Amino acid sequence: MKTLNFVIFFSIVLAIYGSVNYYIFIRGWQSIPAGSSLRAYYLPLFLFVSLSYIAGRILENIWLSELSDILVWIGSFWLAAMLYFFLIILLLDIVRLINHFIPIYPEFIRLNYIKVKGIAGLVSVVTVFAVVPGGYINALNPKISRLNLTIDKSVVSRSSLNIVFASDIHLGTIVGRQRFDRIVGKINELKPDIVLLPGDIVDEDLKPVIRENIGESLRKLKAPLGVYACTGNHEHIGGVEEAYKYLTEHDIVVLRDSVIKVNDEFYLIGREDRDARRFSGIGRKTLEELMVKVDKESPIILMDHQPFKLEEASSNQIDLQISGHTHSGQLWPFNYLTNAIYEVSRGYKKKDNTHVYVSSGVGTWGPPVRTGGRPEIVNIKLNFAH
Repeated sequence: MKTLNFVIFFSIVLAIYGSVNYYIFIRGWQSIPAGSSLRAYYLPLFLFVSLSYIAGRILENIWLSELSDILVWIGSFWLAAMLYFFLIILLLDIVRLINHFIPIYPEFIRLNYIKVKGIAGLVSVVTVFAVVPGGYINALNPKISRLNLTIDKSVVSRSSLNIVFASDIHLGTIVGRQRFDRIVGKINELKPDIVLLPGDIVDEDLKPVIRENIGESLRKLKAPLGVYACTGNHEHIGGVEEAYKYLTEHDIVVLRDSVIKVNDEFYLIGREDRDARRFSGIGRKTLEELMVKVDKESPIILMDHQPFKLEEASSNQIDLQISGHTHSGQLWPFNYLTNAIYEVSRGYKKKDNTHVYVSSGVGTWGPPVRTGGRPEIVNIKLNFAH
């Protein structure tokens, strides 16, 4: 069943990917004048960039090398470029369709249509080549999002808890050790009492993580109460047991449908990702099952990677839920899609007596580009009643 789900999922993804690339290729080909020498370069160049990501990912599993890195990087940037070429071409085709039924083109376009097509193609390329590098720079510079929250529960030994959490790091070829070291530095500068990593810490394949020894950077995370994580869908896609073993070997306490009372002060719950059954054949417990041994008079913090069914947290008297997964769309205009899918796509909401924060994440998946908002590290000061 697990294999069948993988086949179906990736067949759909590849079908969409192939169709979009074919559409872009045809429109690009049509924008180059017949007989132009550019057509001789266009076909091999397009095939190279459009197949780079798939080839690089496959090669990583056979021969992890500088060549596989180069292919993954080129292909990853193409994923972002592909989106914006698709949107620009689609917009131009909609205008063209309207013009077919209701002539709206001015005379100079009608008289110079072939030349205008070439200019439109050039403008599209320039636009995409401006947007994608800008999004890459944005992705490299996470902001610190700060919240000051209060719950009506007391802790004898402290009046507040300084929480720092970073979701969706996606460690691997794209988010490597050098970039992660900068993230670790920013987290440690906030002097957290506890560090929480709510899922998608690794980006499916562990080989690039092991090669760069990123585990030593994980060990640099400093918090007196410890560093805790839960699984995300990407840990399950890449092999959850291997990811779990690697993270725990490098001082990360991974809570997989488990509860811990930290320093005898508050409860921390980490749920298995909701896609665990689809990708790993592992079911996950209900929140009600996890709450059986929890004293609800004490503060309760929940890590659940995907922010679905927030009412479950409020009905179980969770004080704070932290999630990620959405990336807030990562690439505009997908942020509108995630806003439509999730009750909270990014940011804070109080649901009954439960505080909920969904992070846009600090890393990237696929394209190393963010145009739908800033990446973030979240710093929450959780105040307790006196």
